[in-house]
Amino acid sequence: MTYDPPRPAGRLLLTPEDKDAPARVRRLRRLGLGERSEPAFDAFADRLAEVAAAPYSMVNFIDEQQQFFAGLHTPDGSGRGTGLAAAAAAAVDGREPEPGRYMARDHGFCPHVVVRRKALVLEDVCDYPRFAGNPVVDEFGVRSYLGAPLIDRSGIALGTICVVDVEPRPWGRAGLETIKSMAAELVERLERREGAHGI
Repeated sequence: MTYDPPRPAGRLLLTPEDKDAPARVRRLRRLGLGERSEPAFDAFADRLAEVAAAPYSMVNFIDEQQQFFAGLHTPDGSGRGTGLAAAAAAAVDGREPEPGRYMARDHGFCPHVVVRRKALVLEDVCDYPRFAGNPVVDEFGVRSYLGAPLIDRSGIALGTICVVDVEPRPWGRAGLETIKSMAAELVERLERREGAHGI
């Protein structure tokens, strides 16, 4: 873990050290993931948002510097929207090949899920000093997060699926089971895809 100095509000921002990033990047490139959006991932994000009744949902692949939302659902349905998705477009070195699809690795909670290799439930991120100082809280208004890792048969956590809300949300056990089940479903799809392409 690396510890950043306290933010002005007195909160610590803890960004997890990600020793598996190089192996993940190699695996993502081999699978052809993490560099472009795909309609199937957007459709999955749409279904995830519907099931969770959440305004934002993502299929997120993470490399050494950034996160890429290969699947993205926003409230206006455009995959671009305003607020969180629009701000994400400018969050990484001004890169904007696909608006709203990129976010810096130190923004958000998915990098924690990938390093922890287990689901994360934050009903109100402000209740957790470790997470309350994350830039997405003040910059994008994120207040609630539910995410699960995508761990494939190689044992590598490729990324996450997650849902986000701008209001606190009582996700509960049902929400946790839903996100874990849908993560397992997407991993199964990715493995079928790998088999079909002979990767």
